Amino acid sequence: MQPLGRTTVWLAGMLLSLAGCNEEIKVADVVTTTAMVGDIVQQVAGDQLSVESIMGQRSDPHDYQPTRDDAYKLRKAKVVFYSGLMLEGRMTDMFENLQKQGRPIYAVTDKLDQVYEIRYPAEGHPDPHVWMDVKGWSHCVGFVADALAEYDPDHAEQYRANAAEYRKKLDLLDEYAREVIQSIPERKRVLVTAHDAFTYFSRAYGIEVRSPQGVDTTQEASIGDINKLVDLLVERQIPVLFTEESVNDKNLSAIISGAADKGWTVRKANGQLFSDSMGETGTHEGTYIGMIDHNATLIAKELGGRPPEGGFRAWLEKRQAK
Repeated sequence: MQPLGRTTVWLAGMLLSLAGCNEEIKVADVVTTTAMVGDIVQQVAGDQLSVESIMGQRSDPHDYQPTRDDAYKLRKAKVVFYSGLMLEGRMTDMFENLQKQGRPIYAVTDKLDQVYEIRYPAEGHPDPHVWMDVKGWSHCVGFVADALAEYDPDHAEQYRANAAEYRKKLDLLDEYAREVIQSIPERKRVLVTAHDAFTYFSRAYGIEVRSPQGVDTTQEASIGDINKLVDLLVERQIPVLFTEESVNDKNLSAIISGAADKGWTVRKANGQLFSDSMGETGTHEGTYIGMIDHNATLIAKELGGRPPEGGFRAWLEKRQAK
């Protein structure tokens, strides 16, 4: 946990103000921070518990400031799940205070083996973007099942069965992502994104990843970092870079201009990647599986790979038909 500071003062005022909060606000059984966490929790909970995520599409969890209604929902929920590894940095004090009150609140990454985590000494904490490695996120699904079983032991068997079934799907998704990324010609297997959210993806699927901005989007990219990427693009003749749904792309625009000044044309990919948030609720991309499917398929297509038309779902249908 971070040292208590200004956020704690803000939180104290927020919690006091909840006394006058609208008691008619509907609160789900389980409240989560990011949509990625919410989706895997819903997969495990099934029909037994309602689940709501407070961060919507295009929300940036690195600097998300919860509203009064968000704080009320977190306080009134039966169970709270968040991502952890300092992803929701501004909410750390809130989680700490809720835990002191005896609220059942869990970071889904709590039980990850530290050997598994990617750490950056300069950041002061591990890279939080674990969901970019499907196998890593699958381990988090198992932890969610254990946490819900602890909260609701009467349905423990169902939660664990749901998790096991979902993890089978994630195994196939992991295989798909690896296959389509490896279909990219090796010399073109370089992913340039707006911020450093794809290091787990890089390690899992064998693609080099470069970004002008660090793990935390609240940190500014330096001119030196931008110039280094310009030189990389020109030297290796990388023709495309990728914007992200929830991250400002001003740095990428500067990189494109810098490359043009050196005689090399770079374009933005025909589609955005989902990094810290998923797609719209109710769409394929609004699920965790759909998010990874979209990212892997788009990356492979734009960098000269051979993803199937229809992505993971088409790949799965063909596999099941054999």
